[in-house]
Amino acid sequence: MPVLNEERHLEDAVNHIMAQDYPGELELVLSLGPSRDRTDEIAGRLAARDPRIILTRNPTGRTPNGLNIAIKASQYSIIVRVDGHSLLPADYIRIAVEAMDRYEADNVGGLMAAEGVTPFEKAVARAMTSKFGVGNARFHTGGEPGEVETVYLGTFRRSALERVGGYDETFVRAQDWEMNHRIRQSGGKVWFTPAMRVTYRPRPNIKQLAKQFFYTGRWRRVVGREHQGTLNLRYLAPPLAVAGILVGTLAGLVGFWPGWILPVGYFLAIPVGGTLLTSEELPWKAKLLLPFVYATMHISWGLGFLTSPPGLGLTRDR
Repeated sequence: MPVLNEERHLEDAVNHIMAQDYPGELELVLSLGPSRDRTDEIAGRLAARDPRIILTRNPTGRTPNGLNIAIKASQYSIIVRVDGHSLLPADYIRIAVEAMDRYEADNVGGLMAAEGVTPFEKAVARAMTSKFGVGNARFHTGGEPGEVETVYLGTFRRSALERVGGYDETFVRAQDWEMNHRIRQSGGKVWFTPAMRVTYRPRPNIKQLAKQFFYTGRWRRVVGREHQGTLNLRYLAPPLAVAGILVGTLAGLVGFWPGWILPVGYFLAIPVGGTLLTSEELPWKAKLLLPFVYATMHISWGLGFLTSPPGLGLTRDR
C-alpha cells in the first residue's frame, strides 16, 4: 500500500486488510511517503499492534515508486495492490487467488465500488459508477467476468511483475493501465471478476476531483504516446467534447450562432441528461451536485489530455 496524507482513511483500510479470510499467510507492506498529516503516526501505531505490518519509506511520495519499494520489501509469490482510501471486503484476497488459479491469470481485479458519505461524495460515487461518467470500463460499471485491458488495483503473480520489470516509475499517474498493458504484451492475462468488490472513497470536493481527473487525462495521453494504438473512443471522448465546447463557444461569440449547438448540446445531453437518468435514490443535495460532477470529470480529463506536454513522461521526469 503506497500511503500519502491518508490519516482520514488509513486505519479503516488497514483493519479491512488484516481481517481477510484468506487461509494462507499474509503481510501488509506500507510504503510511506512524506505526509503532512498524522499518517506516519497512525501507521506506526498499527505496525506496533500487528507484526504482520511492515513499514517502508518512499521519499518521493510518488505512487509507482512506493509500489516498487513495497514489492521489493515483500516476501510472498502473490502481490495484492491496495490503496489507503480503499476498503477490502473480507473475502477479497481469497476470491482473487481462486480466480487467478482457475483462469490462469497474471492479474485479477474487480469492481471499484465508489461509495460516498457526504452529498458531494455520493454524487461523485454515482458518476464514477455510471457510463455517463466513465464510459464502459467494467471495473467501474460492472459486467461479466473475462479478460480486460486493465483492472482496479490488482492481485498479481510476482513472476508477472518480475517478467515486465515492475511498475514504470516514469508514470506518476496511469501506472496501472501501463503495467497491465505490458503484462498483456508479454503474453499474460488480466482478468476481471465482479465477485471482487472494493469500496472506494471519492474525492471530498470539486477542487480535488478536478485535479484527480486533470492529471489522469494528462498521463493517459502519455500512455497513448508510449504505447501506440492503445487510445480508443472511451479515452478520446472527453478531449473531443472539450474541443467541441471550446470551438463552438468561440464560434458563437463571434456571431456564428450554430456554434452554440456544441456546448449547449453537451451540457443538455451529459450533465443534465445523465443526471436525469442516473440520479435515482440520491439525496436531493447530491442530485443538485451531480451535473457539476459530470462536467468537472469530463472537462478536467479532457483539458488534461489536450494540454499534456510532449515531454511529459520522459526519463528526466522520473
